[in-house]
Amino acid sequence: MRSFRDLSLRPRRWPAALALALALPLAGCATESGGRESGSPDPAPSASSTSPAGATPSAATEVRGQLRADGHNRRYLLHRPAAVDDGRRPLVIAFHGRGADAAEMREKTRLEKAAGARGMLVAYPEGLDNGWGAGTRATERRPDPDLDVRFTEALIKHLVRTERADPERVYVAGFSNGGSMALRMAAQRPGLLAGAASVSGQLPAGAAAVEPTGPVPVMVVYGADDPVRPLAGWPSPPPDPEEPILPSLSARDSAEAFAAAGGAGEPVTEDRKGYDRTVWRLKEDPDASDASGTPGDGREATVELLVVDDAGHTWPGSSITPPKGFGPTSKALNATDTILDFFAAA
Repeated sequence: MRSFRDLSLRPRRWPAALALALALPLAGCATESGGRESGSPDPAPSASSTSPAGATPSAATEVRGQLRADGHNRRYLLHRPAAVDDGRRPLVIAFHGRGADAAEMREKTRLEKAAGARGMLVAYPEGLDNGWGAGTRATERRPDPDLDVRFTEALIKHLVRTERADPERVYVAGFSNGGSMALRMAAQRPGLLAGAASVSGQLPAGAAAVEPTGPVPVMVVYGADDPVRPLAGWPSPPPDPEEPILPSLSARDSAEAFAAAGGAGEPVTEDRKGYDRTVWRLKEDPDASDASGTPGDGREATVELLVVDDAGHTWPGSSITPPKGFGPTSKALNATDTILDFFAAA
C-alpha cells in the first residue's frame, strides 16, 4: 500500500502553462541592481549574491533577486544551503506578515538557518504594498485577487529552473497575512505543493472565502491568546482605512477544511507541554503508485493544528520582540523546527 506522500508526488498537477514554461526562458528575471522593464526573455536569469567576498561555491549564500511577473518587479530573498551534492533540493517559500517584509520574516523565523542544515532552499518573497492577496475578493488596493497566486507559481517555476529546486518537494509557510497566503496556495494549488504551514493565519471567509480543492499536508500553528486575530476566527473584522481586513474561519475550522478535502477521518488530540496537538490522518489511495511502480514508505500524511498556550499573534520560539499589543511569544514550541520537521515527514 502506498503512502499519501507517494500519492502526492506522482500527480503533482502543474498548471499546463506553468509546466510548459519550465522548459522555456523566464521572461523578465533580473538582479537587484538592474530590473528589466520589458517582457523579453533574459538570456541568463540570475540574482545578485550577498555572500562574503572570497566565499567558495560550497558556502551558504544569500541572494537578492527580482522577478518580473504580471507587469511588476517582484523582489525576494533566497538562501542557498551549503552545497552537498548536485541533486535537486527541497524549497520552502516563506510569506511575511502584513506590513512587514522579507527581511523581517527572515529575522523572525530564522528559517534559512534551520532549513540550510537540512539542505533546503528558502525563498522570502516580498508582497506588494507589504501584504498579500490571501483572499479571493478584489479590493481597491488589490484589484486582481489572483495576482499573488500567479506570482508564487512563477517564483516556484523560476527556482526549479535556476536553483535546482525539486518540484516534488516545494513547501509554503507564512505568518499572519502570509500564513493565510500559504493556506490559499495549499487550498487552490494542492498539486503544486508537498506541504504547507501557517502561523497565526487562517483561511479567509465571507466574500473572500478560500476553499481547499484537494489533499495536501497542512500544519496550522496558533496562539491560544492571540489578541490580533482571535483563535476563534473573525467573521466581522473592523474596517481599515488602508486595506480591508478579511474575515476568517477559526484556526480549527481552517484545519478541518483541509482535512475534509483530504478525506480524513476523526481527529486525535493530545496534550503536549505548552500546547495541544490535533491530528487528522489523510486518506491514502491504495491503487496509486509512483513512476517506478514501487510501494510507499508507510508514512502517513496529516493535517495538524497546534494551539500554543500563553501565546499571542507571534511566531513561537522566535527571539524577536513582537510589536506592542501582539501578545507573548511562547518558548514551549519552536515553530521553525516543528514546521520543517513536518515538511520532512509529509
